[in-house]
Amino acid sequence: MALLCRAMDMEHYENATRFPLAGSTLEARGSGALWWPDAKLLAVSDLHLGKSERIARKGGSLLPPYETDDTLARLDLEIDRLDPRTVVCLGDSFDDDASVEGLSEDTRLWVSRLMAGRRWVWIQGNHDPGPVDLGGTHLAELQKPPLTFRHIAKTGASGEVSGHYHPKAVLNARGRHVSRPCFLYDADRVILPAFGTYTGGLRSSMPALAELMRPEALAILTGPFTVEIPMPGRAQ
Repeated sequence: MALLCRAMDMEHYENATRFPLAGSTLEARGSGALWWPDAKLLAVSDLHLGKSERIARKGGSLLPPYETDDTLARLDLEIDRLDPRTVVCLGDSFDDDASVEGLSEDTRLWVSRLMAGRRWVWIQGNHDPGPVDLGGTHLAELQKPPLTFRHIAKTGASGEVSGHYHPKAVLNARGRHVSRPCFLYDADRVILPAFGTYTGGLRSSMPALAELMRPEALAILTGPFTVEIPMPGRAQ
């Protein structure tokens, strides 16, 4: 039940930080979702639905099997709040191909209700090729000028929206170190945090991320209030 409380806590996640990319204005929301107001497009990355089922199926630790409901509840709140015309799931929406088959009928109906009346795009990830039996559009990447939506960032790209890395950053607040999932952005790209409940994170100072981002890159920490800071390990 603690996981479901996280979804309820999102009632307080009304704040967002706006930033420019390729001439567009985007919003990094406290939930970890990205909102493009002019296009009425909502993007989320790395839902990893069915992770607890996949771990149990493969003989791993038994985790409370509520993360799919919690993730969908938080996404439901954002859709209800923003009423997007388009929803883009930026890959790794499911923890593996078999996780789609393990969905309950109630969960399938929930996803169908979220998809109803809007364009829904499943971007191919490295964990799953996209849930082809759940409807929607299935693409390797989505071109919506001036932006391109894909799972993994490409060196040299511009106007790029991606996920995959689950970035997180640490904020020093009154002597305490607070770690939160974060957005990373610069003049070329934005990398989204993982939206899924059972997802870890990669410190934004790690080489895989540092090599992708410009020296002036910024991090936007998620949570009940968004905080913009210089990307750790970059220009201060």
